[in-house]
Order: sequence, then C-alpha cells, then structure tokens
Amino acid sequence: MQDPFEESLRDMLKSVPASHDDGAALGRVLKTANRQVGAGDLFSLVGNWFEALMIALNNGSGHLKPTSRKLSASARFAEKKAD
Repeated sequence: MQDPFEESLRDMLKSVPASHDDGAALGRVLKTANRQVGAGDLFSLVGNWFEALMIALNNGSGHLKPTSRKLSASARFAEKKAD
C-alpha cells in the first residue's frame, strides 16, 4: 500500500513533461519532505521537554526555600500580642 501523498506527487510528476528521471526527482522530494517533517517533530519534542522542565521547576521551587524552626521577630511580636 502506498502513501496517498506519494501518489499525488507521482501524478503531478506525470503531468509535467519528462525531461529527467521522475523516480529520482520523486526520491529527492520525498527525502526533503521527510527531513522537514523530522525537523518539525524534533522542535516539537524539545518544546514539550522545555515546557515539562519549566512546570517541574515551578512546582518544585517552593521546596527549595530554606526553612527555620525559629520564629521571626514579627512572628514573636504577633504571638506576644495574641497572649
């Protein structure tokens, strides 16, 4: 079973006067098309990877903040005022 895209390219090449090898021309066209699709897929993959990394950093950034068991001056003041 052949690809419909490839079939349409073959039909277009048949409609043009043949001054060169149609098979070689079709091979070059398909090779270029596959290269362009592959590059698009690669950029999409990198974009999705970057988005996932940013989400992970955003969700994990709250856990990186140093914590202390000591009360800050404002917290001590609020605690004394509440008593």
